[in-house]
Amino acid sequence: MNIFVIIPAYNEEKRIGQVLDDLSVFSYRLVVVDDGSTDNTAGVVAAYPKVTLLRHKINRDQGASLQTGNQYALGEQADVIVHFDADGQFLASEIEDMVKPILEEGYDIVFGSRFLSKKSKLPFLKRHIIFPLARLVNRLFLGVKTSDPQSGFRAMTAQTAKSINIEQDGKAHCSEIMAKAFEQKLKIKEVPITVIYNRFGQGMGHGFKILKDILFSKINK
Repeated sequence: MNIFVIIPAYNEEKRIGQVLDDLSVFSYRLVVVDDGSTDNTAGVVAAYPKVTLLRHKINRDQGASLQTGNQYALGEQADVIVHFDADGQFLASEIEDMVKPILEEGYDIVFGSRFLSKKSKLPFLKRHIIFPLARLVNRLFLGVKTSDPQSGFRAMTAQTAKSINIEQDGKAHCSEIMAKAFEQKLKIKEVPITVIYNRFGQGMGHGFKILKDILFSKINK
């Protein structure tokens, strides 16, 4: 069983080493997509000989990086593809929980959720303003009914990755993937995940950029 973990990374030289250390204890195929970083992200990744490093010459954002990773994994005969962040927010040990419904229950795609049984310490603005608004937008405009509207932790079969082409280069890719999964009537499941927040990128401006990207993606759909 070829399980590929795709890790988009932009200027993550300080955190990605620990992420790769945590993931390297498992037998997954690790693929980092360096999205035009201006720091030493690529140099850190290159020190891990078993990790595949793909590079964008310019910064194209997270959605584009994930599509690049998906295409590579499919070319390498992946059976399951997992999307995982480079900043240490997710737990490598929970990939097994994400993949299990695909391998044992026949699900096409699995989304991690911060709003199920596990308790993630979400920043106040995200828990009470940003995510409720994003969830409402997803339901009203995209027909998506999930507990977590913007989780970047997901797993999918190779066939699902082939059928869902990520066209939104930015943060709206989360909603796009969900919307296409619902449109295609795929077998979908959510599982609880733990998210560890750092101080970087958790401000109101970042949250409203997510909302703007979701709305923009609908307008241009």
